Amino acid sequence: MLLPKSPSLEATIRSSEITPQHVFEQHQQTRRRFLTSAATLGAAALAARTIPSLINPPTTVHAAGEPLKTIPSKYTLDDPQTPLAKASSYNNFYEYGTDKSDPSHEAYRLQTRPWPIQITGMVKKPQTINIDDLIHYRPLESRIYRHRCVEAWSMIIPWDGYSLSEFINFCQPLPSAKYVQFFSYNNKKVMPDEPSGYDWPYREGLRMDEAMNPLTLLTFGCYGQVLPNQNGAPVRVIVPWKYGFKSAKAIVRFHFTDKQPETTWNEADGREYGFYSNVNPNYDNARWSQAHERRLDTSLLPRNIPTLMFNGYSDQVASLYAGMDLKKFY
Repeated sequence: MLLPKSPSLEATIRSSEITPQHVFEQHQQTRRRFLTSAATLGAAALAARTIPSLINPPTTVHAAGEPLKTIPSKYTLDDPQTPLAKASSYNNFYEYGTDKSDPSHEAYRLQTRPWPIQITGMVKKPQTINIDDLIHYRPLESRIYRHRCVEAWSMIIPWDGYSLSEFINFCQPLPSAKYVQFFSYNNKKVMPDEPSGYDWPYREGLRMDEAMNPLTLLTFGCYGQVLPNQNGAPVRVIVPWKYGFKSAKAIVRFHFTDKQPETTWNEADGREYGFYSNVNPNYDNARWSQAHERRLDTSLLPRNIPTLMFNGYSDQVASLYAGMDLKKFY
């Protein structure tokens, strides 16, 4: 059976009911602005769920001590700095828990005075010194460094300290010492969320020529103030051309040895965390690419940027590895 013919669309809509073109276009613009805003809010909401400490950073926990007096340094960058609120609330410090915000919530328990520091191993005179003597041993420089995590995120941070080489000279290692090992503070009473399955205390190490490189910083502060507890108070090292876990925090012992020392992450999984762990965009982690990184800066969300060889410090450190296969010696 044939259906009755429908009237044309034009015949069913009166001219008075047709939306003028300029009104329609205005509506479309308003709709696009709304959708854009909704998408931005949605992304921010997602970020707040996935990296809440970047959206609503907690109160910074500061180490004990007085504000630091620093002098300018030739080691600087033009890149926008990561705000202190982000740098002190998005941290890997497993002794205080495995979530990025755990250290900023839990590190208040750490007491940084008194803080004796041992010098052991192949040195002319093993000894113990205190943190305040160490801080005042040399003028503190404010150095702005790139900080690259093996998890493929990065920051720009002004660290305060002096070259580790100056302290090593004070320690007077024997000519036979080829490495320096760092031991971090460990105390279950103040670190109750420390995960099991790791051989604590945290240990890291450097070859002696790496430790003596002028870039390697014995660090007591950041942003012109003492280190926040969650950032490694009261003393840590910063090795800017290596992944961040190589920069040991809350150091209580410097040990000099002639053998490559055991280090915590290398011992836990040598496939993913090599002893050297130089930043290398051409050598991927077992689980993700290292060619790009998420830069945490003043932007609401991280920016995706290419990773630089040796984190941008090739001119100063590439010669340390001349002739080495950086995939074999990862």
